[in-house]
Amino acid sequence: SSSNLSGRTLTDLVLGQDTELTRLPWVNRKVRPWEPEPFRWLGVHSMYQLYRIADQREAAGLGHTSRLAALADSITG
Repeated sequence: SSSNLSGRTLTDLVLGQDTELTRLPWVNRKVRPWEPEPFRWLGVHSMYQLYRIADQREAAGLGHTSRLAALADSITG
């Protein structure tokens, strides 16, 4: 099972042995850098919130386009 394989691999690593288990592809592999996806999500949802607040202000009788909407428009293009 995978638990057995992991345990045997970990044992060899702790003992500092160079075995075929310690040369498996998932041992000491380099991890990819953190993806920027959380930043994209944060940016998109921030824009949604800006538009939501701008809509609320305009619906309350602002009489013109909210500066927040203009800001969001300039950021989103």
